[in-house]
Amino acid sequence: MPPHLVILGQGYSASTVALLAQSRGWRVTGTRRQPEQGSPLLSFDKVGPELQNATHVLISAPPEESGDPALNLYASVLEDAPNLQWIGYYSTTGVYGDRNGASVNEATPVAPGQTRSQARVKAEQGWQDLARRTGRACDIMRLGGIYGPGRSAFDTLRAGKARLIDASDHLFSRIHRDDIAGATLAAIDTAHACRILNFVDDTPSPQAAVFEEAARISGYPLPPRLSLETAWEGLSPMARSFWSERRVVESHATKLSLRRDWTYPSYREGLAAIFKGEDL
Repeated sequence: MPPHLVILGQGYSASTVALLAQSRGWRVTGTRRQPEQGSPLLSFDKVGPELQNATHVLISAPPEESGDPALNLYASVLEDAPNLQWIGYYSTTGVYGDRNGASVNEATPVAPGQTRSQARVKAEQGWQDLARRTGRACDIMRLGGIYGPGRSAFDTLRAGKARLIDASDHLFSRIHRDDIAGATLAAIDTAHACRILNFVDDTPSPQAAVFEEAARISGYPLPPRLSLETAWEGLSPMARSFWSERRVVESHATKLSLRRDWTYPSYREGLAAIFKGEDL
């Protein structure tokens, strides 16, 4: 029987993981909270039988106020799953908190400042505890800002929703959707014990630099440049939470552990590939 990957919360990035796994001949079962009519995805709360036969489980669903929904629903099922080898959890680099621009890596202790990041840390710990007490491999994959086809600076510029904020000392870490997927399969291939993996490219960069590169490639006009202080009042609470923290996230140990370099080591290569692929 081929390996069976169950994805709890198959969204933007995890859908590409599903395609890669299927290209290997794997069986893949994906879930969403409310699958659309005719969708091959299953309802999130009705996947227990598939989990009992899973060899690999990827959790992409975010935590809630009541805790991690997948852990709450399926911990006992996964503890008893006879063929389960690997548990993967998509977390966020937000768990490192504000470091005033200093660097963090896979060995840096977490220091979450945001409520949602604190919930992520609890979920990470829950999945690691389950894996360790049952002897399964477990990878906590901390993702930077996700971008890719249909979700990039091109789309924001084209929609006229871009804010060009001049804050050169505020570096954001990013990762292309396809690198998330490729690194997830590499994590499965190299799985052992429990690891912390940072899925961020090699070029943390100011937000403005990404929009400027997208405009250079596409010809889309740039909005007026604003200071962070000027832009602050117009930012959503979520956006403010991102801008309120500064850190540089490294992934050297991750690449060594996965024996894989990033296909898109910076936003430049990533944007060029998106533009070419979508013929924008």
